[in-house]
Amino acid sequence: MDLRGSRLTVATCSLNQWSLDFGGNRQRILQSIRQAKALGASLRIGPELEISGYGCNDHFSEIDTFLHSWEVLKDVLTDPDTANILCDVGMPVMYRNVAYNCRVIFFNGRILLIRPKLFLAVGGNYRENRWFTAWTHFRTLDREFILPDFIRAATGQATTSFGDGVIATRDTVIGVETCEELFTPDSPHIHMALDGVEIFTNGSGSHHELRKLYTRVDLIREGTRKSGGVYLYANQQGCDGERVYYDGCAMIACNGDMLTQGSQFSLTDVEVVAATVDLDAVRAMRASFISRSVQAANAKPYPRVVLDISLADLQPKYRALTLPRDVRYLAPEEEIELGPACWLWDYLRRSGMAGYFLPLSGGADSAAVACIVFSMCRLVHAACVAGDPTVLADVRRLLAKGPDYVPASPQEVCGALFHTAYLGTVNSSAKTRQLAQALADQIGSYHATFAIDTITSAIVTVFSAFSGKQPQFKVHGGTHTENIALQNIQARVRMVMSYLLAQLLPWHRGQSGTLLVLGSSNVDESLRGYLTKYDCSAADVNPIGSISKLDLRAFMRHFQKKIGGEALISIVSTPATAELEPITATYTQVSEDDMGMTFEELSMYGRLRKIARCGPYAMYLKLADIWRDRLSLPQIADKVKFFFRMYAINRHKCTVLPPAYHAEAYSPDDNRFDLRPFLYNAKWTWQFDAIDRRVREMAAEEGAGAAQPDVD
Repeated sequence: MDLRGSRLTVATCSLNQWSLDFGGNRQRILQSIRQAKALGASLRIGPELEISGYGCNDHFSEIDTFLHSWEVLKDVLTDPDTANILCDVGMPVMYRNVAYNCRVIFFNGRILLIRPKLFLAVGGNYRENRWFTAWTHFRTLDREFILPDFIRAATGQATTSFGDGVIATRDTVIGVETCEELFTPDSPHIHMALDGVEIFTNGSGSHHELRKLYTRVDLIREGTRKSGGVYLYANQQGCDGERVYYDGCAMIACNGDMLTQGSQFSLTDVEVVAATVDLDAVRAMRASFISRSVQAANAKPYPRVVLDISLADLQPKYRALTLPRDVRYLAPEEEIELGPACWLWDYLRRSGMAGYFLPLSGGADSAAVACIVFSMCRLVHAACVAGDPTVLADVRRLLAKGPDYVPASPQEVCGALFHTAYLGTVNSSAKTRQLAQALADQIGSYHATFAIDTITSAIVTVFSAFSGKQPQFKVHGGTHTENIALQNIQARVRMVMSYLLAQLLPWHRGQSGTLLVLGSSNVDESLRGYLTKYDCSAADVNPIGSISKLDLRAFMRHFQKKIGGEALISIVSTPATAELEPITATYTQVSEDDMGMTFEELSMYGRLRKIARCGPYAMYLKLADIWRDRLSLPQIADKVKFFFRMYAINRHKCTVLPPAYHAEAYSPDDNRFDLRPFLYNAKWTWQFDAIDRRVREMAAEEGAGAAQPDVD
């Protein structure tokens, strides 16, 4: 410890890494190190598995992934720009034929410590234990880990330390956490702090979820408020090839105060933030916390890897301290505006496709998707005006423009990259057609209107020629089966037309390439199964597939205030309708009537089913408390049973939904997040019998309670 006092400048970052893009990942890591040094930092940390990319998934079962990660590390170690700064990078490492998710800490070309992850993220979107093993030898180091031959040849280093240890310099001690370890009840930083570790690094791969930032910030601030210390949090930022978006927000906190915070959503590939911290403030806080000192005096020590330098000597002698600041939180509607937009931009620029196509119905869901795409265009235009070289290069490539091109407006970007079409039938209203056109005009998308009745009529005619029967809609006397079949054929024709237009519209405009088709089914409709299998929900990607109807409405009201216009006001205020049945003087199709439940009820069912982990019986018990002031117990029971019956019947539809941006903790994504059967006994006999018994018991208990006389 340097008793003269110690001010250190430390840096963390958010990187837009891409799974298996080893060359690009190396470039972004080196750029972040250069930026950290330019900010005067003596320590730089980066995101989890930043060398390989976090989302490699089963590619972590391939030896190639480990080999190429070491190759990138060799380049980083030997690059002159990494000299005189302590670095903490993330990569997969094999130790005695066991794969670990590791942090590699190095200085001046020498690997000081390889620290494997102690507690793996398992659950929800995470399944790290499919590829990695948790390191369970706590506070244990193998100091003879043999490095690959090409590392030895490049650096002259043959072995290093592997395991659960910390780095001790002349002026401080640095410990490592990785992502999930911060979220565990018995986090490693608690024990490291008691053993004198003053700086904690956390390289994370934490994806966005609405309102999730509060949890991260609370954990970091409370951890350092109670234990003292400096906490550096790094995160990935962007779409690295999966359904999730990593929302950056690199942070540095000290003794419970937030010192600096990076952007949560950005098109910038490399963002570095730094803070100058006072380690004496950490020491003073800890020393004055007497009960903590008693625990620290008896703490089990961590093995130390000694780096015989003073980090303070790597930076200017005097630097002003970074003062505490308020944490910046975005409202959910702002998160919806920015998160899916950034995800769509990464998907587009990395996919090699020419743009996006959306069937724009004039309803709320497709309008929300259109607004998100326009938000993407606004972000792209702003980045171009600001001179972001990566965004400018991508825009010029996508739009086939010259090296000096800068788009004049978001609408110019939108007109080139975003194609919309109104695919109407005789059941479509003039109002929705006009609203679709008005919104397209406002945002600048290339828009067209098509009537698809000739196609749907031809298909029905083929069936009638075979059967000799003419199916009718319900309002014309048809059965439920006829009515559903006639609705579904319209929906499925729209899907076929969407892919045709996605392929031919660029050709029609004299452009090259093919468009990605966007879906527009929300999380509530997917949960209920209120969609046609292989209709417009069958897209390439869906930016709102994990967002609730309630949040989408709030988002559109928020976005309308930003861009103005009357179309969004009218769209949000109009009851949701599929417009698949004929409109008569006495009948207009309304989605909530079709579903037999409101979107507010659906959101409640979704949260209880997934977040609260309720089956039918447990859900009834909770709703009996929540809804008891407005519904009778039998009515609540009927609603719960109806939801689970519809959910069971329609669960199979979730197996074919397109990849959707993950935003909501009750998403029914069958691919990764919400693993359930798709063939249920929809009668739920045992569960529903339990509900019925409890209804009778509760009614009897209420009756008995009401019969008791008042006693003074």
